[in-house]
Amino acid sequence: MSSIEKHFADALKSIARNLDIKECIQQSPELYPLFQKSAKRFVTGESKEDAVSIGDQLIHKGYHISLEFIGENTINKEECVRAKEEFIALIKECGNRGISSRISLDLSHIGLSVNPELAYEYLLEIAKEAQSHGLSLMISMEESAKTDQILSIYKRVVSEYSNVGVTLQAQLHRTLEDLNTLLNYPGTIRIVKGAYQEPSDICIPRSGKLDERYIQLVDLCVKAGHQVSIASHDEVIHKQIIERGYLQNPNVEAEMLYGICPELCKQLKDEGLPVRIYLTYGVESFLYLCHRIAEYPPNIYVAITDMIHGEQDSTQLY
Repeated sequence: MSSIEKHFADALKSIARNLDIKECIQQSPELYPLFQKSAKRFVTGESKEDAVSIGDQLIHKGYHISLEFIGENTINKEECVRAKEEFIALIKECGNRGISSRISLDLSHIGLSVNPELAYEYLLEIAKEAQSHGLSLMISMEESAKTDQILSIYKRVVSEYSNVGVTLQAQLHRTLEDLNTLLNYPGTIRIVKGAYQEPSDICIPRSGKLDERYIQLVDLCVKAGHQVSIASHDEVIHKQIIERGYLQNPNVEAEMLYGICPELCKQLKDEGLPVRIYLTYGVESFLYLCHRIAEYPPNIYVAITDMIHGEQDSTQLY
């Protein structure tokens, strides 16, 4: 990523979390429909029925899926309750339709920003419901300031519900130590590079060194026989995991976001390798679209094209 692209990505990440800008766009009858057109490539829709329907199509094509109701940093308890109830409704929808899915969520969507104990209480409810339907959960990782709280809650919940996994960011220096601890817990570990802007003294910048750290973390999971999800769209990473034969291991899977690298997903799937597609839904498409462009700035051209010509149904690309 060039210096110009990095500055652009950093600016987008800041805009994505600016509540005034987000509210302005969501309430604009001119701007919001345009953002919805662009987001359609990456977001399944605004309802759980939209997400489950597309997920069902992908399952029939041979993929595994993850589903998430988009949201984070909820600071109102009533909204946390609504988010928790939506996740439970999503789980029931999957259960009623016989759809095997992983359910992903941010703890700050269900109370972490209000009170960590509230997030713990709601996560227990969601995990219990998921277990009753034979589904698993995946806790996403958020800004480094929340890492200790997220891992603490995860360790408490996974001691009761082994169907709960957690995400680690390879970019943080602390992650190697965190991983060695988490290998003693039963849940799936999902490894991402990390999309958050963090202080330079606590993280590894995007570089060959970060690629090496990412592979090191995956290798530790594989050698420990631990369930691991390789959540990356990086061609360098995928080349190495294929060369090392990681995806031949029954405890390992590749996971990619809906609408990103569908050709690679199809290639891996057609070779008989396990691929999970991460599907999102909800009204927070502005936040999600900003992140997708920030992660890969050339996506801005795709976003503008979709605004002009209409939304792209990514399902057909798989």
